[in-house]
Amino acid sequence: MKNYTLLPALAGLLVLGLLTAAQAQPSTGGPAPQPAAVPLDGGASLLLASGVAFGLKKLRDRRRAR
Repeated sequence: MKNYTLLPALAGLLVLGLLTAAQAQPSTGGPAPQPAAVPLDGGASLLLASGVAFGLKKLRDRRRAR
Protein backbone atom coordinates (compact mmCIF):
# COMPACT_ATOMS: atom_id res chain seq x y z
CA MET A 1 0.00 0.00 0.00
CA LYS A 2 1.42 3.40 -0.99
CA ASN A 3 1.63 6.32 1.39
CA TYR A 4 -0.29 9.34 0.00
CA THR A 5 0.10 11.78 2.90
CA LEU A 6 2.36 14.26 1.12
CA LEU A 7 -0.16 15.25 -1.55
CA PRO A 8 -2.98 16.22 0.86
CA ALA A 9 -0.51 18.10 3.06
CA LEU A 10 0.76 20.14 0.10
CA ALA A 11 -2.79 20.79 -1.09
CA GLY A 12 -3.74 21.99 2.39
CA LEU A 13 -0.78 24.38 2.52
CA LEU A 14 -1.69 25.72 -0.91
CA VAL A 15 -5.29 26.33 0.14
CA LEU A 16 -4.19 28.06 3.35
CA GLY A 17 -1.83 30.29 1.38
CA LEU A 18 -4.55 31.24 -1.09
CA LEU A 19 -7.03 31.98 1.69
CA THR A 20 -4.53 34.22 3.44
CA ALA A 21 -3.81 36.12 0.22
CA ALA A 22 -7.52 36.49 -0.52
CA GLN A 23 -8.18 38.12 2.86
CA ALA A 24 -5.46 40.77 2.51
CA GLN A 25 -6.79 44.34 2.64
CA PRO A 26 -5.89 46.87 -0.07
CA SER A 27 -3.65 49.77 0.84
CA THR A 28 -5.18 52.94 2.27
CA GLY A 29 -3.76 55.18 -0.45
CA GLY A 30 -0.98 56.82 1.51
CA PRO A 31 1.77 58.87 -0.10
CA ALA A 32 3.30 57.37 -3.20
CA PRO A 33 6.79 55.91 -2.63
CA GLN A 34 9.64 57.72 -4.33
CA PRO A 35 11.64 55.75 -6.91
CA ALA A 36 15.03 54.65 -5.70
CA ALA A 37 17.99 56.46 -7.21
CA VAL A 38 20.37 54.00 -8.84
CA PRO A 39 23.99 55.12 -9.26
CA LEU A 40 25.01 54.00 -12.72
CA ASP A 41 28.27 55.91 -12.97
CA GLY A 42 30.83 53.61 -11.31
CA GLY A 43 29.68 50.08 -12.04
CA ALA A 44 28.34 50.59 -15.54
CA SER A 45 31.42 52.43 -16.79
CA LEU A 46 33.68 49.77 -15.28
CA LEU A 47 31.63 47.02 -16.92
CA LEU A 48 31.70 48.83 -20.25
CA ALA A 49 35.47 49.35 -20.07
CA SER A 50 36.08 45.70 -19.21
CA GLY A 51 33.85 44.62 -22.11
CA VAL A 52 35.78 46.80 -24.54
CA ALA A 53 39.11 45.50 -23.21
CA PHE A 54 37.91 41.89 -23.52
CA GLY A 55 36.71 42.51 -27.08
CA LEU A 56 40.03 44.08 -28.07
CA LYS A 57 41.92 41.14 -26.56
CA LYS A 58 39.79 38.68 -28.53
CA LEU A 59 40.38 40.62 -31.75
CA ARG A 60 44.12 40.74 -31.12
CA ASP A 61 44.24 36.99 -30.37
CA ARG A 62 42.25 36.23 -33.50
CA ARG A 63 44.61 38.29 -35.70
CA ARG A 64 47.68 36.59 -34.18
CA ALA A 65 46.21 33.13 -34.84
CA ARG A 66 46.05 33.80 -38.60
